Amino acid sequence: MQYRPDRHGDPLSILGYGCMRFSRKGAAIDMEKAEREILTAFRSGVNYYDTAYIYPGSEAALGEILERNGIRAEVRIATKLPQYMVRSRESLDKFFSEELTRLRTGHVDYYLMHHLTDLAQWERLKGLGVEDWIAEKKAAGQIRNIGFSYHGNTAGFLKILEDYDWDFCQIQYNYVDEHTQAGRAGLRAAAARGIPVVIMEPLRGGKLVDRLPEDAKRVIARNERGWSPAGWGLRWLYDQPEVTVVLSGMNSEEMIRENVETAASARAGEFTEQDFALLEEVRSIIKEKEKVGCTGCGYCMPCPKGVDIPGNFSCYNTMFSENRKAGWMQFFQTVALTREPSFASQCIQCGKCEKHCPQGLPIREKLKEADRALRPAPVRMILPLVRRFMLKGK
Repeated sequence: MQYRPDRHGDPLSILGYGCMRFSRKGAAIDMEKAEREILTAFRSGVNYYDTAYIYPGSEAALGEILERNGIRAEVRIATKLPQYMVRSRESLDKFFSEELTRLRTGHVDYYLMHHLTDLAQWERLKGLGVEDWIAEKKAAGQIRNIGFSYHGNTAGFLKILEDYDWDFCQIQYNYVDEHTQAGRAGLRAAAARGIPVVIMEPLRGGKLVDRLPEDAKRVIARNERGWSPAGWGLRWLYDQPEVTVVLSGMNSEEMIRENVETAASARAGEFTEQDFALLEEVRSIIKEKEKVGCTGCGYCMPCPKGVDIPGNFSCYNTMFSENRKAGWMQFFQTVALTREPSFASQCIQCGKCEKHCPQGLPIREKLKEADRALRPAPVRMILPLVRRFMLKGK
């Protein structure tokens, strides 16, 4: 494992563990599996673990695993204040106290204002006294580093960056989203101020790995480097010295081992002109085929009417990145045959989802498109019969 320093010189593993996508048994986290995976990562040198208040069960699972194995002091926990739920100075303490209890710890190493999209949100928090609150928590040793995670445009990122003496920040960044959200300009601006940058969605929720278009997979497979799709995505990030930590939502030991191997061998500045050209070709193929730029993060959920928004978009994209048959197969398996219906047609246009989408997608409009593609007249006709047969007795 390689390490890059935080603002105070503390070494952070360049591969961080994203704890949003722990495997589940039904609604609950599969604790045995999650523990094996966290320990595999820990023994491989991963020391940065990222969770959040709103990730269901994640903070509690992480806290339990770290405590049971006696390794809390050897790792760095990053978690997040749900700033969109904060209504008063008192609620700052309420949320933070609850997080410490879940994590079974007396301090958070890296604490973020979660999901800022513009300066106005930060200004609202300042109006509630968050600056004094942060100062108190840092003086008491309960917060070691303060930062923010960001989903918005570059201009908004730069304003927030310049408005406070941040210890670190977290942005969505990958070779497809190089110039969207904070983008490369935001990355370099933070680095110029000496602010470490943590990367989320480095592989777009798996879209740059197993869900790449077949044409793109072939381009990568025939390259003499021999790197996997995940390896290309991570190495593109590690090639940039401004990147401090890259988060990966790892939920298999195989994935952990592959990513650890990449993190051990990648070097800043190793990319050649030919390497950049290959990723440009892959990027062009993706953009040609993609219908909705959804990463599957789930921030739009739950839908008050039960629509599986990421699920519908994933099936819609599969129809075009692979083929219609694959998209429909995925649709029947993951959306159409759930006990509780989760069709895009259930959308009532309330717009709640769009307020939380990190990508700023026109979700309501795209759901209509997805529904037309996934449920043409013949599919609409047979769906009730298939549901009645398949769900009988369930």
